[in-house]
Amino acid sequence: MENLILLAHLIIALAIIALILLQQGKGAEMGASFGSGASQTLFGATGSGNFFAKLTAIFATLFFVTSFSLAIIAKKQSTVDDSIPLPELEEVSIPVLEELSVPAGEDLPSIPDSNSEPVTEE
Repeated sequence: MENLILLAHLIIALAIIALILLQQGKGAEMGASFGSGASQTLFGATGSGNFFAKLTAIFATLFFVTSFSLAIIAKKQSTVDDSIPLPELEEVSIPVLEELSVPAGEDLPSIPDSNSEPVTEE
């Protein structure tokens, strides 16, 4: 059943793409108002806009229905396996450093005070 719905979903998606590509844009009607091509249309002088728009709406509704049904099928098929044992969480102790040992000032470079003037050697 799932494969059948998935196949219908794919066909409907391709049909929507084809219908959208077949439709004319809003600016395409300007040439028809001056008499060029109105008598040579396949769907008559009113054009194919209404036909393709209705067909696109029908296929979009079918696409929504198949998407929703595939989501329901996927939810019903998903299960949570409780047989897998999960490890118990252990309490982790982090050692806290109470006092930092700093070596004597002889080995450390001196940091000049930001308020003092720089010392220059002559």
